[in-house]
Amino acid sequence: MSQNVHPVDEVLPAGKLSALGLQHVLVMYAGAVAVPLIVGRALKLSPEQVAMLISADLFCCGIVTLIQSLGATQWFGIKLPVMMGVTFASVAPMVAMANSNPGPQGAGLIFGAIIGAGVVSILIAPVISRMLRFFPPVVTGTIIAVIGISLMRVGINWIFGNPFGPTAPSIPSPEHLAWLDAAKQAAGAGAIPPVPAGLNLVGTVPNPLYAQLPHIGIAAIVLVSILLIAKYAKGFVANISVLLGIIVGGVVATAAGLMDFARVAKAGWFDLVLPFEIATPVFDPILILTMTLVMIVVMIESTGMFLALGDMTSKKVDQKMLTAGLRTDGLGTLIGGIFNTFPYTSFSQNVGLVGVTGVKSRFVCVAGGAILILLGLVPKMAALVESLPTFVLGGAGLVMFGMVAATGIRILASVDYQKNRNNLFIVAISIGFGMIPLIAPKFLQWMPHNIHPLIESGILLASVSAVLLNVYFNGSRQDDAAAIQAAKQADAH
Repeated sequence: MSQNVHPVDEVLPAGKLSALGLQHVLVMYAGAVAVPLIVGRALKLSPEQVAMLISADLFCCGIVTLIQSLGATQWFGIKLPVMMGVTFASVAPMVAMANSNPGPQGAGLIFGAIIGAGVVSILIAPVISRMLRFFPPVVTGTIIAVIGISLMRVGINWIFGNPFGPTAPSIPSPEHLAWLDAAKQAAGAGAIPPVPAGLNLVGTVPNPLYAQLPHIGIAAIVLVSILLIAKYAKGFVANISVLLGIIVGGVVATAAGLMDFARVAKAGWFDLVLPFEIATPVFDPILILTMTLVMIVVMIESTGMFLALGDMTSKKVDQKMLTAGLRTDGLGTLIGGIFNTFPYTSFSQNVGLVGVTGVKSRFVCVAGGAILILLGLVPKMAALVESLPTFVLGGAGLVMFGMVAATGIRILASVDYQKNRNNLFIVAISIGFGMIPLIAPKFLQWMPHNIHPLIESGILLASVSAVLLNVYFNGSRQDDAAAIQAAKQADAH
């Protein structure tokens, strides 16, 4: 390497570059495909459409990674070893939108909100780069903990089944359903008063589809596999324990006859990812505002990541670089909405991998981005991921989403509670606000419907609470060192 070339700008030999790039892809792969699976199934899209979401997501991950690590003009790209992926912070608001408006119509609302938030994020990036003082570790740790706790519900429902719908714990008694059908026929003949509109029977009979023991067993095998690999494997293999656990679960499910490959066989080997394939965006101002608030939180987290990465690579991150990196978060989100995917941010697992391997070259992530683009163009890969039974993913989801919560707790552990007891109030009250939509999901039923998207996300409630309480108790002192230390600890997204 030339004395004049910084390690970040070093171009490694092609073979080493490809191997290290693939390593970055494998570390982030499980997290990258989790979001399209969650949102696609919440929207009740067809399996083929969910597979399209996965392909588009991987494709956009690659495109945005290239822009961030390689750079595109002076306006976009921090030019550090950064892998970009879908942020889990956006999942709860998107699932809420999907539950209110399932199908392509809801997808259009989500993608419109993402495009709008992407445009706003590009415009406000210079301002956000100066807002780190409002997000010290006590705030970011609380937000990340609430994100993880909120997502745990998804992983648990993947294992057992959903509390509503065909895999709910209970179903209406067949005898009661037969009586209701007879009553409807009698009402049609005029023998009895008409059946009231919207009359439904409450589930009272245990549902054989809920919490099936074979499903729980395979989820347990996935979890145990991840734990064994994490403990006894070393280096890179340990870093991809979640992905390997999912593979083990898929093999066991296949051997048990619980995994169907029909859609994989039908899927092609190559297909282009095109804009607006699933839905045409619909622009709702309230939903755009909701997603913009999510992006502000995401960009603040990215700020800490970029500062930590600059510290790890000995590359000083100045205001211009920071703004270019955050602007790329917005551009990536805009690209994601256009290609019918999701908001993008730097993946903290991969930032941690830079510290573990000591390889600082940004061209490793350029290679990783190219690999992601290729994976996005292979529909069979997306169909294979979509075909995985949810109980297989549930075993891994407990780890992935639980690690997010644990990361928040680890950041909070570095907060000073002895000299500043007010930090306890910030954490306690903000987590309480974050739990409201989980514990009392109908709390907003008498509030104006237009503001529901703003308040039905526990992550947004916790974020606003933590920021306001921190300003109230602690003011707005900037502490870059604390932010860098917190970002280094956040090795799970």
